[in-house]
Order: sequence, then C-alpha cells, then structure tokens
Amino acid sequence: MSVTGPSILFTIPILGGIDITETILNGWLVVLIVLALSLFLTHNLKTKNPSKRQLVAEKIYSMLCNMVRGNMGERYVSFTPYIGALFGYSIFGSLLGLVGLRAVTADMSTTVGMALVTFFMIEINNIYHNGVGGWIKSFTEPVAIITPINIISEVANVISMSFRHFGNIVAGVIISDMVYWALANFSSFVLGWIPSTAIASIPIFQIGIPAVLSIYFDLFSSFLQAYIISMLTMVNVSRVTEA
Repeated sequence: MSVTGPSILFTIPILGGIDITETILNGWLVVLIVLALSLFLTHNLKTKNPSKRQLVAEKIYSMLCNMVRGNMGERYVSFTPYIGALFGYSIFGSLLGLVGLRAVTADMSTTVGMALVTFFMIEINNIYHNGVGGWIKSFTEPVAIITPINIISEVANVISMSFRHFGNIVAGVIISDMVYWALANFSSFVLGWIPSTAIASIPIFQIGIPAVLSIYFDLFSSFLQAYIISMLTMVNVSRVTEA
C-alpha cells in the first residue's frame, strides 16, 4: 500500500508546463457545485407565496447571518457571504470523498490558500478600523519588546488554520485507505483456501465497515472542519476591533 498526494491529470504546455492536478480540477468542480446550488436556491425569488426552495435559501441565509452576528457582532453582517462561501467550499471540498474523488481539503495548497485569504482579511480589517498607525501599534502591545512575538503569533495563525484543516481531512483519507487495504488482505487470507479463484478474490470484508468510517471521516468530520475554520475566521477578523 502506498499513500500519495494528488495525481497530475495532464499538463498545459505553456510557461514551461502547468501541471493540472486532482486538487485543481476538483477545486473547480466544487466552485461549480456551490455556484449551481446558489443559482438553484435563489432563482425566481418572490415576496409572496415563496416556494419551498426559497424557504430553504432564506433559512440557510438566516442561519449564516445569526452565526456571524453572534460571533462577530452586528457591524460584521456584511461578512456573511464570505463566511458562507468559505463554509460551502470547505464542506463540499471535503465531501468529494463520498463519491470517490480526492477531497480538495486533503491538499495543503488548498488549506493554505484559504488561511491566507483569511489572514489578509484580518490585516485589511485591522487597517480599515484602526488606520496604518493603529495597525502597526497593535504589534507593539502591551509592550514594544514583544513585537517580534506578536508578529510570529500573527503568522502562526495562518499555519495553525491550514495545518488543522489539512491534517484532520488527510488523516481521514489515509486511515480509510489503510483500512481498505487491510480488509482486502484479510479477505484474501480468509477466502484463500477456497479453490475458486473468483470467490477468493472477492474483498468481502470491505463491505459495510468502510461505510461506517465514511460517515465519520467524510460526513461528520467534513461538517466539523468547515464549522471550525468558519469560526476561527470570524473570531480572528473581529478581534482586531475589540475594545
């Protein structure tokens, strides 16, 4: 058994060759899924006699707004679309494992990219509310001598968010692959005494057990990690304006 990173599907022959990996292709697939779902839920909205589809869209938006208000405050309600997009991309990117595709969040480049976007939002939000002077001053508090530590702490947020998200998702991928491999070998060992090669090659022990793991790693863990990264984003963006 071997555990590898995302495979290179093809190479675009420009700029010395641009490799298109599973992560890139699946990432665009997630974008299309989120876009299609958004267009479907918000199509033909009405002020009277709303459809069930519209009620679902309004419920999702209301839940997101309440989550943003509860964690960031009323002034940050405008961040709702970003938090919704982040949550949606994270969860659909992780749920690809349910249909046999490689989860985009199991690639470090994806989680680092998401963490960097949040990092720049934190810093821009800090400058917007406190000015450039206030932003620089924030690194010197409570005393100037710990400025290097504050800078390291700020950068560490990016590393922490990206590694936490990546680590939990890729751990599920690796554990699931190891279980599949072990069950396949156990099936061959148990059924190996049967003269029929066709029967002996059936991975009978792979039936059922992997599905239980999939419920946790592909479903529960995907929702949990999407929620965690959304919460961390809200907390880190809003903390720069705390009194």
